[in-house]
Amino acid sequence: MGTITIVGLGPGDPRHLTREAWGVLETASEVWLRTERHPTVAGLPPRLKLHSFDYLYEEAEDFLQVYATIAGQVLQLGARPEGVIYAVPGHPLVGEATVRQILSQADAAGLRVHVVEGLSFVEPTLTALGVDALLGLQVCDAVELAARHHPPLDPDLPVLVGQLYSRALSADVKLTLMNQYPDGHGVVLVHAAGTPEQCVVRLPLYELDRRDDVAHLTALYVPPLPGVNSFEGFQDTVAHLRAPDGCPWDREQSHESLRSTLLEEAYEVLAAIDAGDVQGLCEELGDLLLQVVLQTQIATEEGEFKMIEVIAGIDAKLKHRHPHVWGAQAVKDTREVLQHWEELKREEKGQGQEYSALDGVPPALPALQQADTYSRRAARVGFDWAAASGVADKVREEMAEVEAATSPEEREAELGDLLFAVVNWGRWLGIDVETALRKANARFARRFRGMERMARQRGLDMAALTMDGLEALWQEAKSSDEE
Repeated sequence: MGTITIVGLGPGDPRHLTREAWGVLETASEVWLRTERHPTVAGLPPRLKLHSFDYLYEEAEDFLQVYATIAGQVLQLGARPEGVIYAVPGHPLVGEATVRQILSQADAAGLRVHVVEGLSFVEPTLTALGVDALLGLQVCDAVELAARHHPPLDPDLPVLVGQLYSRALSADVKLTLMNQYPDGHGVVLVHAAGTPEQCVVRLPLYELDRRDDVAHLTALYVPPLPGVNSFEGFQDTVAHLRAPDGCPWDREQSHESLRSTLLEEAYEVLAAIDAGDVQGLCEELGDLLLQVVLQTQIATEEGEFKMIEVIAGIDAKLKHRHPHVWGAQAVKDTREVLQHWEELKREEKGQGQEYSALDGVPPALPALQQADTYSRRAARVGFDWAAASGVADKVREEMAEVEAATSPEEREAELGDLLFAVVNWGRWLGIDVETALRKANARFARRFRGMERMARQRGLDMAALTMDGLEALWQEAKSSDEE
């Protein structure tokens, strides 16, 4: 059986080679290096014959291809009777993709692997920063972080980002981090930690990609944000409220008792959106989030479900219903996305079960919003007018039927049909009818209060005014409101 010996070369100073690593290298005749671009290489035993895989970086299109090729060649070299000694920067199991691939394939190839540990970049970086790793330090790779749309990090805890090897990569990492951290959040660049060239630079996050000294031995330290900012931290706050040493009121709550509060908070979010109040929206979304986390904490205590199930469920649902994003399916436009959405929902329902495109519309929705949701669901499966003019004709038709109705019951039914047609018309015009009516209600209330204020200022009794007088007062209040 062949043997692969993987040696960690440490962070960059030959003094940091372990005694075991030096012993292996001192008695070897040749060693294969992932890269010669590492300061420790200059301090290796002079009699060693060095081979490098650096040429692959120039030939391949991306690092994944480079790492796969290196791993494959190391496995072939390991199959020789003499085996192979493969040396990598730092610790073999800290940020070394080739080592992970070698370990995963060695058994199938009938090869033994011996890992000779080395000091990673983490330890000298902690020394340079004066940071204790056990205080929640998160360690991640710059390439993997740059590929994210949102950082998979807890902002309440410190972060160490390794292998920040270029200015271009710094720009991508910065954009990912700025999706969570303030632009001016103070971060630290640590260059060549543990070597005579070590340099520590403090700067705001937005300047991360404005430096020319970022290189293959650069790491990034991101300090935690003050206070509680993470989802997990907020969960702990809510769990504390429900704990024996928490709040008596919160401990008494149940799914049912919080129902009206949840609905109220949702409407306050809508009110902030309608008012264009961004700061208010931020606050109200926090109140709504509290309801979600509190309901889930109650479920956790009752053994019903946990937050990880809530998140895993909605994440899986989103990815299943977006095969054009997380799969090979192609779509032309939003209409096609919605049609596929309905097909996927039907698939989720399962074969042999009765399914309707209207399933899942809450009966407690406000009537206008419910009508809008029903009409949109029906339109997804093709039950719709060909143009907005057809909807307008339907509105006029329903108006005539209301006028022609003779009994109270008939008038109620026809007026309901008219309102439903108006909702459809709003959808075709790109108008959210629930929002439109709420805004109209607000305008009416504001202008009517203006009428009342004008009447009081002039000593008038509105109840004694004629309709012409009231109309004149209304027009004056309306004009004043529009100024």
